[in-house]
Amino acid sequence: MNYLIISPYYPENFQQFTIELAQKEGITVLGIGQEPYEQLGSDLQQALTEYFRVENLEDIDEVKRALAFLFYKHGPIDRIESHNEYWLEQDAILREQFHVFVFFKPRDLKKTKFKSEMKKYFQKAGAPVVLGIVVRSVKDSQRAVKKIGFPMIAKPDNGVGAAATYKLSNQEDLERFLAEWDQSTTYFFEEFVNSNQLCTYDGLIDHQGNIVFETSFNYVYTPLTLITEQKDNAYYVVKEIDPKLQAYGRAIIQAFAMKERFFHIEFFRTADDYIALEYNNRPAGGFTVDVYNFAHSIDLYRDYAQVVAGEPVAERIFETRYCLATTRRNQTQYHYSHEEICEKFAQQLKAVKLMPEAFAALQGDVLYMLTADSEEEVQQMVAEIGRPVF
Repeated sequence: MNYLIISPYYPENFQQFTIELAQKEGITVLGIGQEPYEQLGSDLQQALTEYFRVENLEDIDEVKRALAFLFYKHGPIDRIESHNEYWLEQDAILREQFHVFVFFKPRDLKKTKFKSEMKKYFQKAGAPVVLGIVVRSVKDSQRAVKKIGFPMIAKPDNGVGAAATYKLSNQEDLERFLAEWDQSTTYFFEEFVNSNQLCTYDGLIDHQGNIVFETSFNYVYTPLTLITEQKDNAYYVVKEIDPKLQAYGRAIIQAFAMKERFFHIEFFRTADDYIALEYNNRPAGGFTVDVYNFAHSIDLYRDYAQVVAGEPVAERIFETRYCLATTRRNQTQYHYSHEEICEKFAQQLKAVKLMPEAFAALQGDVLYMLTADSEEEVQQMVAEIGRPVF
């Protein structure tokens, strides 16, 4: 099997996907990226049978030429993957162009890239949703007001996270939005959910569509709050998935019918139920795969390689713990120094990472990963690590 990794060097923690795949008998791992070969480091260099450097990974024609060379030299490509939201569309185009028959082509993008399309599959799965309307014009926005009413959330129909998202509480907010909107981006207006509790159903699917790993985490702040209030990002993996959330999540996976992929599904939690919000056809961003690993005492990079190789994933033999990921911002003065945090939580602290520049503005600059035995302990760590100087 020839497995092509797009951008094997970045992000840093995803390098482990390449390293684990290369250890599987019968899998040849190839790479295309922008970084010079010397920058890759010895572990990545040894894992890659061949690496083709391009000047611009966003130039799809250049990437196609690189792929054609690898195809000519090594034979047909069986997998093309980046695990990265930024490259999902290009990955799908390359799979179709080079007749990679395994999973996720451009025709599959619609249901995972457009929020209006996701909603149809959530409804098919029987998961609760709120009313939403595609808005391409001022007339559409007026129709949304009549059908949905204020307050509403306006977000790009094809977008990631809370980028370019607006809360429209009244006509004045709508007029302000319309004044800023150039109408080149299609928006999706939805009924505002009066909940600040955002959670997920995440996991990994094998090549037959079976869920081989599932977990859930809670956000301390919603993405919209992170943007509007510049909070420190914080989320934590829970020890047990609520059976109701699990049932919705499993039904959604069946409805979307994906294979051999990670998934990351977001829900609002209400007083007695959940509202499906967004389906992401990839692992959660940043260092979240590592957070999963610490929580469950597993190695998902290795598990993914086993899925690709057609092997069963490793048995889960350890009890799940809470695992917190929380950031701090360089421009904020905190009560405790970095050294004091490391000393105070020495028993719980698993890793400290510098956030990639692409995520730092939204999420924070330094990430701490810590395990805990209770939700109360998690909340204490959030408060202490994020405690500012008053």
